Amino acid sequence: MALAPRLVDAVNERLEEFLADRATILRSISDDLDPLAAFSKRFLSGGKRFRARFCSLGFDAVRGSRREQSAGATAERYAVVSASAALEVFHAAALVHDDLIDNSDTRRGAPAAHRVYEAQHRDGRWAGHAEEYGRATAILLGDLLLGWSDELLDEGLAALRDPAASRETRLEFNRMRTEVTVGQYLDILEERAWLAHPEAEQRSRAERVVVHKSARYSIEAPLVIGGAIAGGATPQIESLRAFGLPLGIAFQLRDDLLGVYGDPAVTGKPAGDDLREGKRTVLVAIARERLSTGQRRLLDELLGDPTLDAAQVRMLQDTIRACGAVDEVEAEIASNTDRALAALGSGDLDGEAVRDLTDLARAVTRRES
Repeated sequence: MALAPRLVDAVNERLEEFLADRATILRSISDDLDPLAAFSKRFLSGGKRFRARFCSLGFDAVRGSRREQSAGATAERYAVVSASAALEVFHAAALVHDDLIDNSDTRRGAPAAHRVYEAQHRDGRWAGHAEEYGRATAILLGDLLLGWSDELLDEGLAALRDPAASRETRLEFNRMRTEVTVGQYLDILEERAWLAHPEAEQRSRAERVVVHKSARYSIEAPLVIGGAIAGGATPQIESLRAFGLPLGIAFQLRDDLLGVYGDPAVTGKPAGDDLREGKRTVLVAIARERLSTGQRRLLDELLGDPTLDAAQVRMLQDTIRACGAVDEVEAEIASNTDRALAALGSGDLDGEAVRDLTDLARAVTRRES
């Protein structure tokens, strides 16, 4: 995909510039804030930039990838890069809070934010409890990143000459922020209250979490934000949504499989981490439908036990795979990906961008780039 390296470089440069400016502001308040700036810089230096790439391609799908280099086009390019960077900062905020909620030790192969600040407390031999300090600091860091994502977006939108495009972009970003937050709540709710709901509802409730916590914000919203910056007409925006939602579902279903079977060298998290965290995913819901009563009881008993050892994780992995749940999720990934790709031909979208979106769709559902 020819566009990706140029876009990623531009987004990385924008992030570096923005974070350097915010680090200066933090330093002007107190050098005690240096650890917040340092962690933000390190954390945002990694990642595949999927959301940024979808945002840029959403723009190109509407406006065309070979647009004239006028002053207006330059302003739009700045807005797209800023919005793409804002999505990456928003994602970082969500991950900091998500790791805190899940009590995760690692992220991207390194200590999660709250663990970093626990270690800072212990190393400094400070008063109070290291764990409480780590959790409180991570909450505030996530809030700080959330605010910064808004600032980045607004800086980009300020350059746009089309107030309608600016307004629609902001509305979509706001909607995404609300959906992710309540989707996270629904995820927490399912982990704690699943026994209170009828067996027949558990799969649909898990699917609801997929849509609102991940699918829309991972792919649909970035696409629509890019399309809105380009001033997309309603049919074009609807085509982007029709592509983005099923692809986002496939993306999260793949993530669910990686959470149980993924290689730690690739995922940056321990093998079977979702099993220890007790994630009530679509994969788990399907397994519960397929397992015998005794197997289902054992799964329910072990799921969410943070002390699961490697042998217990392997046993659960084998049980889930043997009942056919993995094959069914793979089929759902393929079906949703096909539905997404079919939607690309239903709107007046740029041909080159459609080809790039097709390549990226295959990449995110296989996690190969």
